[in-house]
Parts: sequence; structure tokens; C-alpha cells
Amino acid sequence: MNIAKLVKQAQQMQAKVAEAQEELARQTFEGSAGGGKVHATVNGAGEVVSLKISPEVVDPEDVDFLQDLILAAIREASGKAKDAMREKVGKLTGGLGLPF
Repeated sequence: MNIAKLVKQAQQMQAKVAEAQEELARQTFEGSAGGGKVHATVNGAGEVVSLKISPEVVDPEDVDFLQDLILAAIREASGKAKDAMREKVGKLTGGLGLPF
């Protein structure tokens, strides 16, 4: 077993994973809730970049409901971003289950 070769392969894999993370950070992922009344967009880094709320779901008497819709939309969009990251990194690492 050649340790130098193994280290080199690990470094190459690490570079490819970093490149994939950067690529995904530039992509956006959308989530919605309330039958499409709340839309959230996050980037691959998990940052919320857009939030759209239909006026008909804004009820001053039921702020909790609106908050729940917003969280649901953000969670859906974030979940899509995480799934895309797992898929892309999984392909690069051959399913080794390495953290990213």
C-alpha cells in the first residue's frame, strides 16, 4: 500500500468536493407552503436569498400560522439544497459517507 498515493487521492477528492460545494452554493433551491402562498429560496450554502408571501395569508390575528408557513417553506428549500449536496458529494466520494 502506497501511502503517498493514498494521500494524493484523498487530496484530489477533497478538491473535487470543495469545487462541488462552491458550485452548489451558486445554485438556488425553492420551497413553498400554504398551497404556494409562501415561497422561500435558499442557495446551496443554506442562505435564504428570497422570501415571498401572498397578502392573503397575512392575518394579524394569526401570526403563528404565518410563521409556521415561512418555516415550512424555508425547511423545504433547505432540504432540497442538502439533498443536492449529498447526491453530488456522494458521487464524488463513491458513497463513502464522508462528512462535508
